[in-house]
Amino acid sequence: MSVVLKVGGASTGGVAEAVAAIDEPVCVVHGAGPQISEEMAKRGLTPEFVNGRRVTTAPVLEIVCESLAAVNAAVCAAIGPRAVPLSGDEIGLEATHVAGLGHVGDPIPSAPPAVLEALGAGLVPVVSPLARGPLNVNADEMASALAVGIGAARIHFLTDVPGVYHDGRLVQTIAARQAQALVDDGTFDGGIVPKLLAAAAAVRNGVAAEIGVTAVTA
Repeated sequence: MSVVLKVGGASTGGVAEAVAAIDEPVCVVHGAGPQISEEMAKRGLTPEFVNGRRVTTAPVLEIVCESLAAVNAAVCAAIGPRAVPLSGDEIGLEATHVAGLGHVGDPIPSAPPAVLEALGAGLVPVVSPLARGPLNVNADEMASALAVGIGAARIHFLTDVPGVYHDGRLVQTIAARQAQALVDDGTFDGGIVPKLLAAAAAVRNGVAAEIGVTAVTA
């Protein structure tokens, strides 16, 4: 059984160690949020988000593709020769178009042959979260959908914090239903929200999920 490791775009630090620490076949999915926003600022474009999703016009999509390619190369370089760079839109990741947000998609669980072949060969597929179109997909959501699609045993979200904090303390476990409720009532906000929702979606589909040291349970 395989493991999906979701890493952020902010830093490739720790990804090689995280991959090396996993005994099972591992697939890495990464984002590029900070790089995209930085490049948009350089080009005089103002980021616009609707419910945490980046509005992706044609000029923004160009930046998204360039930024994801750069992060993919950096992640692959950090992992080493076992890494296989894969762009989601080129290998057949699927998503439904989200109306009103430009080139944005909701991911659909899928199992691209390129990912399965790499895992079967003992390599590490490194996947960017683009879907056919191309459509820009939230990396946490795409990682969750890919984990479900390939029948992964678990998904692990590598973050720059130890895990999920609630009421000022680091929690070891949180139920998917409780996580959803705390997101809905505004208790959680910011970058932890898409991770919690993606982890909850994975758990509901039979994939174990961890955010740092915090296990998200059914």
